[in-house]
Amino acid sequence: MVEEVNNPSSGRSRRKDKHQSKTLRVTNSLGLHARAAAKIVDLVKRHNSRLYLRKDDQEVDGSSILSILTLACPKGTELEARAVGEDSDRLLEALELLFAEKFGEGQ
Repeated sequence: MVEEVNNPSSGRSRRKDKHQSKTLRVTNSLGLHARAAAKIVDLVKRHNSRLYLRKDDQEVDGSSILSILTLACPKGTELEARAVGEDSDRLLEALELLFAEKFGEGQ
């Protein structure tokens, strides 16, 4: 969803970023640890959107390994992933695949 928003002060319209969200489950046996968090951060860097991860009432910036680790996500944890930006849909698709592939750990 992309919306055009009028800017009354300039008389011009500006583009509003797309917002997408998806619920993901941590399925790898080691949970969301440092290597997995680093893969998420690398994925975010390859897109033109911001990523936020939420567990319960805590939301963190998906471009920070340390922030992701503060969520303390063992196997079975559900997270809400929210992407904001021009390619938010592609970012969430790639993130969903990364989770489905258990961060390349195969367990």
